[in-house]
Amino acid sequence: MSATGSAAATPERQDDTALRRVIGPKLLVLFVIGDILGTGIYATTGQVAGKVGGALWLPFVIGFAVAILTAASYVELVGKYPKAAGAALYTQKAFQVPFLTFIVAFMVMCSGLSSASAAARAFSGDYLAEFTDFFPPTLIAILFILALAALNLRGVSESVKTNVVFTLVELTGLLIILTIGAWAVLSGDGEPSRLGEFQAEGTGFALTTSVLGATALGFFAFVGFEDSVNMAEETKDPVRTFPRAIFTGVLVTGTLYILVALVSSLLVDYRVLEDSSGPLLEVVKAGGLDFPPKLFALTALFAVTNSALINIMMASRLCYGMANERILPRALGRVLPRRRTPVVGIVFVSLLAIGLVSTGEIEGLGDTTAFLLLCVFAVVNIAVLVLRRDRVDHQHFRTPTVLPVLGALTALILASPLSDRPANVYIRAGVLLAIGVGLWVLNKLVLRARGEV
Repeated sequence: MSATGSAAATPERQDDTALRRVIGPKLLVLFVIGDILGTGIYATTGQVAGKVGGALWLPFVIGFAVAILTAASYVELVGKYPKAAGAALYTQKAFQVPFLTFIVAFMVMCSGLSSASAAARAFSGDYLAEFTDFFPPTLIAILFILALAALNLRGVSESVKTNVVFTLVELTGLLIILTIGAWAVLSGDGEPSRLGEFQAEGTGFALTTSVLGATALGFFAFVGFEDSVNMAEETKDPVRTFPRAIFTGVLVTGTLYILVALVSSLLVDYRVLEDSSGPLLEVVKAGGLDFPPKLFALTALFAVTNSALINIMMASRLCYGMANERILPRALGRVLPRRRTPVVGIVFVSLLAIGLVSTGEIEGLGDTTAFLLLCVFAVVNIAVLVLRRDRVDHQHFRTPTVLPVLGALTALILASPLSDRPANVYIRAGVLLAIGVGLWVLNKLVLRARGEV
């Protein structure tokens, strides 16, 4: 998700629409880390454990490798085309097919909605239950989405510096888990034997699909780094800054995730983790340190709220942008007169999110997010190879050819039925895309009737 930037007109600058380059290397690293951290690790760790068993760390190791492959492609492309449009820009430049570009952009938008919906489900689960369980979780999740929509309508700040504060809170929660794990190891607690246990029986195809399914779901925890490329026009020297920032961000979060997964499996049986919508809270309770569960639950609630808010804002801005480009009906681009927030876009994405939280649980919504973005990542990895023929007049990072090839293959494998993904994930993604295609067709018909195409 890109932050908005305002640039007051000055005598020295003629382009009044240019964004201010205010983000330095350190701030960008924190932004990337903050974009990746959140709902995935706080909410879906238990569901990943349910798919793979005590070897919970393995899907996160594989997911980390897949993330690095695709991150390398994004780094090359953002260095080559330092513009704030991300996957849609790269798709259009590579393939010159407007409908494919629209599908990629709409998939990115829908991934934000399913991610926000997973966060809403996580918010309404065991973390909130530490304080109250009076209202039904689905109602809480719907009210949560409505509250985010209201904040969005008021014009919630997208300042990157605010995101730094959110990031530090989320990091603190994970460091608490690692501290508890270190204490448990030094105290001789935990069950190291669990780290090599697999939930699936057998050693052949069943085990492979079990690990692939867990990896596909666990990959949800790594998404977010792709949003950072939308900050290219607000970053100082993006061609040099982005490679280090994206790789550092993925490395830091990947290391944290693997360590958290090791601690979780070491201290808590995978069946207990699987049954909890707040799996890391179970780790806190089992860790042996007298750390207040309510305090950790509050940290987790803050983390998933931040993830949901970022994704709802990103989705509404994408919807607004596509409407202004006449890709979606222009009505979706209307803004509030005073607040200048995309009111119709916010209402539209919020209604879709309410539909998602009403019909899905954390696992299915997280898996839907991962599936949509894995499809986008496959396209981006292929686009890198296609765009090698397009020369630019400046030096930039160039990833070894083998990385985007492996990135495309691994993304396609994890998006395929080989990952043992439930049918409802494909149905949910298909319904979302059908809504998008319907709006696209309607918009084309209206434009044609007006003689504008």
